[in-house]
Amino acid sequence: MTPFIRTATAAAAALALLGGPARAFDISNMSDAEREAFGGQVRAYLLENPELILEAVDLLEQRQQQAEAARDETLVAGNLDELENDGYSWVGGNPEGDITLVEFMDYRCGYCRRAAPEVAKLLESDGNIRLVIKEFPILGDASVLSSRFAVAAKHVAGDDAYKQVHDALIAFGGEPNEVALRRLAEELSLDADAVFAGMDSEEVTAELRRTRELAQKLAISGTPTFVLGGELLRGYLPADQMEIMVAEIRDQQS
Repeated sequence: MTPFIRTATAAAAALALLGGPARAFDISNMSDAEREAFGGQVRAYLLENPELILEAVDLLEQRQQQAEAARDETLVAGNLDELENDGYSWVGGNPEGDITLVEFMDYRCGYCRRAAPEVAKLLESDGNIRLVIKEFPILGDASVLSSRFAVAAKHVAGDDAYKQVHDALIAFGGEPNEVALRRLAEELSLDADAVFAGMDSEEVTAELRRTRELAQKLAISGTPTFVLGGELLRGYLPADQMEIMVAEIRDQQS
C-alpha cells in the first residue's frame, strides 16, 4: 500500500468513525491528479489535527470492546447451566447464595495465586456469594498433575478435603511432583495411595476434559477467568472491584 493510500485510508476511516463524510467520494475513481491533490489536503489536515486519528482509534477500540462484551454475554448465557451447575465442580462460599462467582484457575498461575486471597476476602465480606471452582490446568504437566491430585482428593475424601488441597496447592511454592504431593496428602491426613490411584481414573479425566471443552466454547485461554453476573472477566480482579460488580448486579435484580 502506497503512503498516499495509507494516509487517505486513515483519513477516510477517521472521518467515518467520527461521523464525517467519508462515503461522499470514492478514492478508487479519482484521477491521478485528483488523488495527488486530495492526498496533499489529507496530509496537511492530519498534520494540523493529529488528535483526529487518536480520537478515531479510541472510538474504534471502544466499539471493539463493546462487541467483545456482547459476544461474551451471549456465550455465557448459552452455557450458564454448565458454568454454575455442572454437578462435579467444587462449590464453596454460600451454596445457597443469590449470586454465583465462577473461577477458571490453574495452580501454577501467578495471577490465580494473587486472586485467591481477594476471592476469600469477597466471600468473607459478603456471606451471600456462591463460588464455583473450575480446574483448568493450562500451564504444563505440573499444572495437570496438581489438578488431577486435587480432583482425585475430592473423589476420595469429599469436598472438605478438596478445599484443603486446593488452598494448599494455590499457596505451594515448590515443584508439585509425586514426592511433594504425597507429603501434602499425609500432612492433610489423606490416604495418599487412594488419591494417587484415582488421579488417572476416567472420572478425573472426564471432569478435566469437560471443563476444558467448556472453556473452549467460551473462548477462555487464560487464567484466572471469572464469570460473574453474566459477564466474562478475563484476568486478576481485586476484591473491591468484585464487590462493586456484585452490588450492581443486586441493584439490577431488585
